[in-house]
Amino acid sequence: KMTGESDLSIKEAFQRAQKGHNNKAKLVASLKNTYNKLEDKTLFHEEFIQYLKHAMIVYKREPAVENVIEFVSKFSTSFHTPSAEGGEEEEDEEDENPFLSYMFNFLLESHKANSHAVRFRVCQLINKLLGSMAENAQIDDDLFDGIHQAMLVRVTDKFPNVRIQASLAMARLQEPQNHQCPTVNAYLLILENDSNPEVRRAVLSCIAPSSLTLPKILKRTRDVKESVRKLAYQVLSDKVHIRALSIAQRVSLLQQGLHDAVVQVRLLPAWLNLLQGDVLELLHKLDVENCSQTALDTLTALFTHTPQDQLLHHRLQLDDRMLVPAGSLSCESVLYWRALCEFVKTKGDEGEEMLEKLLPEAVYEVCPVLSEEQKGDFAQLELVMTKEFISQQLIHLTGCLDTNEEGGRKRVVAVLQEMLVLPQTPPSLVSLLTEKLLTLIPDDHRRIQTVAEVISEVREPIVIRQPLDENENRRKQVKLAEVKVGILEAKQALEECISNQEFNRAAELKDSITDLENLRNNILQEENTQQDDKETETRMEKTDPETLLRCLTMCVELLKQMNIKTRIGPTMSAILSLILPSISNAQPAVRNMAVVCLGTCALHSKDLVNTHLVLLLQPRPQTSHSPANQEDQEKGEEPEEGSSTAQSILMMLSDFLDSEVSELRTETAEGLAKLMYSSAGSPVPSSSPDRLWYNPVTGTTPDYATASECSSSCTPGEQVRHTLL
Repeated sequence: KMTGESDLSIKEAFQRAQKGHNNKAKLVASLKNTYNKLEDKTLFHEEFIQYLKHAMIVYKREPAVENVIEFVSKFSTSFHTPSAEGGEEEEDEEDENPFLSYMFNFLLESHKANSHAVRFRVCQLINKLLGSMAENAQIDDDLFDGIHQAMLVRVTDKFPNVRIQASLAMARLQEPQNHQCPTVNAYLLILENDSNPEVRRAVLSCIAPSSLTLPKILKRTRDVKESVRKLAYQVLSDKVHIRALSIAQRVSLLQQGLHDAVVQVRLLPAWLNLLQGDVLELLHKLDVENCSQTALDTLTALFTHTPQDQLLHHRLQLDDRMLVPAGSLSCESVLYWRALCEFVKTKGDEGEEMLEKLLPEAVYEVCPVLSEEQKGDFAQLELVMTKEFISQQLIHLTGCLDTNEEGGRKRVVAVLQEMLVLPQTPPSLVSLLTEKLLTLIPDDHRRIQTVAEVISEVREPIVIRQPLDENENRRKQVKLAEVKVGILEAKQALEECISNQEFNRAAELKDSITDLENLRNNILQEENTQQDDKETETRMEKTDPETLLRCLTMCVELLKQMNIKTRIGPTMSAILSLILPSISNAQPAVRNMAVVCLGTCALHSKDLVNTHLVLLLQPRPQTSHSPANQEDQEKGEEPEEGSSTAQSILMMLSDFLDSEVSELRTETAEGLAKLMYSSAGSPVPSSSPDRLWYNPVTGTTPDYATASECSSSCTPGEQVRHTLL
């Protein structure tokens, strides 16, 4: 029986350690005092291990067993003293702490036990022993290698709890800068392949971020388990500075976090803390020019969790006119301005009051800023992207302006029309400008008329002044000079005749002068008429690719905004005169936009579809030929006149099944499947999907499943084959 703290026995220490209310530090000190008094410590070691074995065979995390394990780890590491700077003490360290070495050796001998409970407790104890040792603690190299090898074996154990403890135990054994470190490689293998989420969490909690491990940590942010994703984001926020990530990685992490169902899976608060809450600096690190939507989502999430009374206490500095000064008009500031205004506008009546503090009263202040930015020199390559982005955000900002009044709305419409006509406007802004312009015009007929007027101004005819033929011009000038000289001579002779009172001669000269003056006037009038005719002949509309692409882009946006039930009127028919010739344009961009325009127009008019469907299908690959068509040509057979149009269209569609573009094959297969559904008896459409089904190229593409599912659902025969396969 114990008579004092100094006489504490091993058995009693283990008994008291099982109770959570006992002070572990006092138990450790008392048992250590007993240990130090012993001259022969071998019996103590054996007895201590004997009592420890009773706890090691228990797999369940019982509180009493956990208390004993905690006590054993504290007692085992209590003998360790921090190593001195010299080397003499390091050589004798194993002798100074024989109990810890004995404990490690026992655990290493037991890690291969058949009982998974013993393996679990061995790994748990090694983890706690290594974790309880001081930061500058050192152990024997052989012992280190033994622990390392044992834990590398145990991280592949079939029991997840054993793998978890082994992973935690290796945390202090890793060398982050060494790309050949076995521990780091084992961690990477576990993160990639272990099926148990708790094991992946354990590795995430202890792996050291480095250039080698960071990609694997980032990959765990897309883990299927919520708990793993949470921990991955926590590790990134605690251990990885935002500067250590590339711009693409920052954008990807924010985008994933903002779209995750779990609110905690977000790095935004941690990154803002690192940047002292500077939102504009955060936007700068995201490169908003290339990820504007992610930046907008980020700002929206930030505003959502900001009290309304603090929304206006932002870092965006507005001048007295409620505008961002031109000197500080950057990509980040204008995007922040736009996001804040759009968010505030969603707040209803309260938002309207707040908008008055963010935007000018009407558009008379914003529009000059918009126009001035748009009229900038877009020829400078280093500034073109920045200027285009700022212009885009300012154009988006017009949606927040108060356009309920007719005057303000007309002003915005006029500015947008002016910007569309400006030759300096980049093609990338035409679509957005047209969209914003059409949203301010509710009536479809007025929309068509407005776009037609803009297109007319953009394609305003140019006059090419060609000089007259030099020889002809010289001949006329000589003749005109002769007539003028004749008039002067006749007038002088007339004066002399009057002086000499030769009135008959004077009358003849007067008639001659009249004839010469008429001849002079006729020559001048003929010259002016020829110049006007020449100018009229050379007036022609602009047909350069850039102008055509600009006009076609406006047409596409107009057709998108129009009601699908709106018919093609006379004005729209005039616009078609621009679209149809552009389909055969030499520039691919113009051709593509013209095809989009014609296809969208076809949605509004059945007659237009019947007239121009073949024209729509003409920009198909010309190198592929249908096997059936080749066979008919070899036999000299001619298709029946009544079905020639339908057959030619089907052959055109069938040719797309051999295209190298998987999306094109998929769309064609779905279209043919719909034809099969409406005309199941036709042999051509029912045989065409077979080429896609048995084509070895399409069997591995991701769109193949969609196409085959659509095809198999349209005919009974295909359904049977789809079911059997």
